[in-house]
Amino acid sequence: MRKRIIACIALMAALLPAGAQRPGETPEQKAGRMAWFDSAKLGIFIHWGVYAVKGVSESWSFYNNYLPYEEYMAQASGFTAAAYKPAEWAKLIKESGAQYTVITSKHHDGVALWDSKASDLSIPKQTPAGRDVLTPFVKEARRQGLKVGLYYSLLDWSHPDYPNFTKTATRYAIADDPARWQRFVDFDFAQLRELSQAYKPDLFWFDGDWEQTAGTWHAPEIIDLLTSYNKDVIVNSRIQGYGDYGTPEQGVPTVRPEDRWWELCYTINDSWGFQHTDLNFKTPQMVLKTFVDCLSMGGNLLLDIGPREDGSIPEEEVAVLKELGRWTKKHKEAIYGTRAGIPAGFAPGYTTLNEAGDILYVYLPYRPNGAVEIKGIMNQVQRVWVVGSGNMLGYKVYNKVYWNEVPGLLEIDVPEQALDPGITVLAILLDGPVKLYKGAGQVITAN
Repeated sequence: MRKRIIACIALMAALLPAGAQRPGETPEQKAGRMAWFDSAKLGIFIHWGVYAVKGVSESWSFYNNYLPYEEYMAQASGFTAAAYKPAEWAKLIKESGAQYTVITSKHHDGVALWDSKASDLSIPKQTPAGRDVLTPFVKEARRQGLKVGLYYSLLDWSHPDYPNFTKTATRYAIADDPARWQRFVDFDFAQLRELSQAYKPDLFWFDGDWEQTAGTWHAPEIIDLLTSYNKDVIVNSRIQGYGDYGTPEQGVPTVRPEDRWWELCYTINDSWGFQHTDLNFKTPQMVLKTFVDCLSMGGNLLLDIGPREDGSIPEEEVAVLKELGRWTKKHKEAIYGTRAGIPAGFAPGYTTLNEAGDILYVYLPYRPNGAVEIKGIMNQVQRVWVVGSGNMLGYKVYNKVYWNEVPGLLEIDVPEQALDPGITVLAILLDGPVKLYKGAGQVITAN
């Protein structure tokens, strides 16, 4: 029961509305700050830590008593980073078509990837790797043109002054010992200051906020701290309402989220970090379908990979990222800078629109059985082509009559040789911003 309650709390935290206005920031200024994120569409998440040694669930494995805390932390002795090549990581991520990357600087277990002065619990100080593994990746990602995001857990289940769960001290109520809680707050702020000074990340990806309130976390002050180093920094939703965008997790939304900006964080198998027993990898086609589903609702996909303890990336994950790269390179005009498409029911596939709204992109994750039919388009069609090849396609409009405004059916012929091995994308140029008919049809009253 406790596990279900924790899962429900985490889900509710992930779905808290984002988009709190920063003091003095206009909606137009926020839109400008969010512009790169809005256009990026694809990011790669990286969960890497001592949990990769045994291949257990990151932090949650000891929290849920799957193994003792001491055994979990003993994994530090096996974390070598012996095959870690940050330049190759960044190259692969860039090749996938991702425009940004987010890496776990510190998960709930409290083990930092960088040489934190605020704590001795870090990869440089506690593992055979013996070095800061965060800095070289950030440098390589930036060198290869990627925006950099840092995941940071607000809670720390190893810190002696954290109240909700600790293996090194007793639990306590914050109201009963505010001085002890303040020591933890100071610790959090010290690490966030270190990360901001060293990296000035484009994005902070917080987690773990569900255990305390915004006031207890000092969320407004955290935002003030981060923006003092980078006024344009973007923050995800998991900071009790003070973030910029929503972060649904794993399950693709069935309706467009209310958040103006949002991102689906999504595993490549069933685990966030490396687990050698988890071989349930998603196929490239499944990942592509999830990606275009997000695009169709105006969101981003943050796809997670889990390197091994030595820093090598599983071959199955490499294969998915490379296929993503093939597809995104071919279809870039229908990805970056697009916005949510038309409502479901008008086209037999996912859709997006270009910024001007006069090009409708239709994504076909199947082989059409006959012509592709689109209804409700009131505009005149100028031309239709296959994205990536430029091949012009034939089309006809049926059932359009002069005596009413109900548009006809647009039917597009898509020959076999025009199909992509993954998802085929059609582009439909209209005579202006898309206009949709949403009525129930009409009967003849005059003819």
